[in-house]
Amino acid sequence: MLLQGFSSIVSFIFLGVLILSIFALVNAALQREDAFRAADKQTKPFWLVLLGITVAVQLLIPWLLLVLAGTIATVVYLVDVRPALQSVTGGGRGRGGRSSSDGPYGPYNGNR
Repeated sequence: MLLQGFSSIVSFIFLGVLILSIFALVNAALQREDAFRAADKQTKPFWLVLLGITVAVQLLIPWLLLVLAGTIATVVYLVDVRPALQSVTGGGRGRGGRSSSDGPYGPYNGNR
């Protein structure tokens, strides 16, 4: 009985990792090719192939070691490459194009 509960928890973890990998793949597909070069990261086709293989492995061959390797690739893309691409393309949607020194009523001018 305990193993059945553990099996469902692992299934939910695999599902979460699959959803995260699909998000990373779609995000990489929507980025511009020149943004990867400007951010000094690997090329867009490299990340598309890597993340595509990750999603395919997670769907077709859910072996723990392969899923772990794909998860590491997904996390590297989401933590390192995606923020670099956003800084190059100005993709911080929540900021509205504002500077980091802007306050709620406009830019901070240092009491000038």
